[in-house]
Amino acid sequence: MKVVSTPDNLEVLHEDNHIIVVNKRVGDIVQGDKTGDKPLSDIVKQYIKIKYNKPGEVFLGVVHRLDRPTSGLVVFAKTSKALSRLNESFKNRETKKTYWAVVKDAPPQVEETLEHYLTRNPKNNTSKAHKKEVPNSKKAKLSYKLFHQLKKYSALEIDLFTGRHHQIRCQLAAVGCPIKGDLKYGFDRSNPDGGIHLHARSLRFTHPVKKEELYIVAPTPDEVIWNVIEPK
Repeated sequence: MKVVSTPDNLEVLHEDNHIIVVNKRVGDIVQGDKTGDKPLSDIVKQYIKIKYNKPGEVFLGVVHRLDRPTSGLVVFAKTSKALSRLNESFKNRETKKTYWAVVKDAPPQVEETLEHYLTRNPKNNTSKAHKKEVPNSKKAKLSYKLFHQLKKYSALEIDLFTGRHHQIRCQLAAVGCPIKGDLKYGFDRSNPDGGIHLHARSLRFTHPVKKEELYIVAPTPDEVIWNVIEPK
């Protein structure tokens, strides 16, 4: 797969007439929020406008989001048809998302499926994992496998079965493996870039118009620990 870097340091992993897939950097917000910072969606719009010399407003649909401190693969729709079909596909869990995470210590098992019930606290924007169902909780399920052992950390590959708020961060912390840099969920110190070691690694899905299967992989950030796990 050819990765294209643009003048805005936008890393384009895949592009056709209907979709564009980019590799989000740590700190980027996918969509505009109260911070007023320029979102990734605006950067992608600007890229499309310049590349294709488009007059007027550029259409770009946000299909899904990643937390600001994470990195990795994000899909945008370039047409309304693609947006509605991708929204349906993501809603019905017809896509296969895989994440990589660097966590503190070794997990309880080399490979395991975790099930919790999560409650959300909007005041501090966190979720809490419970072993049993509690009022206003939502079931969360993921599986992980250890694929690289470092001296102080473990690298896990994670498959999601549900899509809950801060699900991976919350569930891994609940089994004693907070993600590196994630102060919000119990890691003891922040990363220099303010991010966390959680990366949306790959996505397998059916193209919304061409109906062919796509498998797209996002390279990890150019950072010391990621470079040990995935040499550049």
